[in-house]
Formats: sequence, C-alpha cells, structure tokens
Amino acid sequence: MGIATLERTPVNPMRLLRFPLLLCACALASLAAEPVPVPVADSPQVLIVMGAEGDADLGGKFRTQVGQWTNACARAGASFEVFGVAPAGAETDREQLRLRIAASPTNGVSPLWIVLVGHGTWDGQDAKFNLRGPDITAAEMAQWLKPVTRPLAVINTASASAPWIPALKGPRRVIISATRSGDEQNYTRFGGFLAEAIADPSGDLDQDGQTSLLEAFLRASTQTSEWYATAGRLATEHPLIDDNADGLGTPAAWFRGTRATKMASGGARPDGGVSRQFVLVQSPWEKQLPPEQRARRDALELELNRLRDRRPEPPNDAYYQKIEAIALELARLQAQPQSAP
Repeated sequence: MGIATLERTPVNPMRLLRFPLLLCACALASLAAEPVPVPVADSPQVLIVMGAEGDADLGGKFRTQVGQWTNACARAGASFEVFGVAPAGAETDREQLRLRIAASPTNGVSPLWIVLVGHGTWDGQDAKFNLRGPDITAAEMAQWLKPVTRPLAVINTASASAPWIPALKGPRRVIISATRSGDEQNYTRFGGFLAEAIADPSGDLDQDGQTSLLEAFLRASTQTSEWYATAGRLATEHPLIDDNADGLGTPAAWFRGTRATKMASGGARPDGGVSRQFVLVQSPWEKQLPPEQRARRDALELELNRLRDRRPEPPNDAYYQKIEAIALELARLQAQPQSAP
C-alpha cells in the first residue's frame, strides 16, 4: 500500500508493518526502545451531567449511562465529576456546572469532555438541556465555553440536541448530538449505545489498540439504526458529529471506516479528523507518549489528512513530496524513546 493511502499514524509499533515508509525510517528504533511509563499529563477532564430524570424508567436508564461513563473514566485514569445525581444542594445543578467550567483550565493540551445525559427540548429558538431546577440553553453553554481553547468535546445525547452543534462549533472541538434537528424530540437510544461503546475495544476500527470518540460515535450510531430496524419502527433520532468547525455535522452513514467519504460544503475539511484523536481509554502504548510528542503527532496527522482530502488528480510530484515530508517527521517522532519529561 502506497504512502498516499496512509490513514492514521500508529502508536503501536506493530502497526508500522502496515506502512513501509514508516517502517524503514523508525521500526528498529521503536522496537529497540523499552517504553518507560510517564505521567499522563494530558489525560481528559470529564464533566458528566445527568439531567432531570422524568419518569422512573428513563431515570434508571440515565443513571446506567452515567455509571458506564464513570467506569470508563476510572479505567482511563481521567479526572471526572458527576452533576445531577447527588441530592440537590444549595446551588442548582446549572450553577454547579457553570462554576466548574469557569474554574477549569481554558488552554493547554489536556482535553475537556462534557457529557450530557438526559432530556432536551427545542422551541424553534432555544435548544435546552433539562436539569433539576433551571435548564441550560445551547447559547448559555457556548458563552461559558467561549474562553476555552484547549481540545473540547461536548457530547449531548439528549433529544432535540442538534442545535447545539452550530452553537458550540469551533477549532479543536468535537460536538456530538443524538439528533439531526431540534424537531426530533423523542427519547434517544443513542446515548445508551455511546456509553457502552466509549470503552469497548471491539469498536477499534483502525486497529490502534484503543477506541476513539469517532469510533465510538460510529459504533453507537450503527447500533441505533439497527435497533429501529429490528423493532420495525421509524427512526426518530439521527446522530451527528462535527469536528471541522463548520457547524453542520456529519452522520455515520457518510463514513467509510473512520474517513468521511463526502466532502463538507464551503471547502471545509471533512469531519472525523479531530475526533479520531480524542480517546478516553488510551492503549498502554499511547499512555507512554509525552504530551508534547502526542500533540505534534496529532497536528501532523491532521495536516496529512488535509493533504489527502485535497489530493490533485492525478497526484503530482509536489503532492507526494509533501506527503513524504510529513510521513518522515511522523516516523522520527515514533522512533523517539518515551521518557519522563
């Protein structure tokens, strides 16, 4: 397979066997170096928010999802907090969440994940996530997150969640909704499938030893569609993912593997490149990469994807030279020994 078909730079040296150019550049160095565990300085900070329960049956399902997310965070060694589960205190759930976001770092390489589990509404103007006490709108969340330049994922698994995508879009941001419009206001099953998929190794499509947020989204979306087909019911939810900052979102059906097969409108790069780099439960090898090395690798991979998406037809020498330069730098990064900073 030629270098022009390279999809994602491996972090596990065994995956180098799939890429001859990278193998020539760094396989021996990677295999010879004994990985040295280092602190995961860029591990995610996860804020899990359970909304108003509604009836007891749905409340039980929401609590199950929250439990799956907290278990995944514990496995990942991530810092996490849960809102909306403990008995109500002096401060509302909305205020507690606002204060936590305000107190969190606004920049750096450590990603911030916000997971919303519950009900949502849309009145044609405001998209809301229903909390105990005052609700929160997409516009309010966008204002709270305006100073945040660190990698950010907002995962809204509620009904009527699609309007959150254009409201929260931005560079280095992954926004996921359970619906494709605010008019899809029935209970969503996507959230339950996503909570299962986020730490499930069987969702690893690119075989790098870990399940990315994109891969979890694709798996959960497929399972959602299959549920409606098996039940013989008309689907009332259609999940979307947006990570190219155009605010439009892409359904799972537009992906082949982990690559979107349809170009975004307006010249924006396809969705999927950034969300492939968001991983909650990292592989052992990934955990050993120093934060700066991982950040540089991710930037190079995004540039490689950008070049591939705009490949001239037929490809020319200049195109292959750019691909080769990026691949060689990726190889050098891969060959560097992992050691404590």
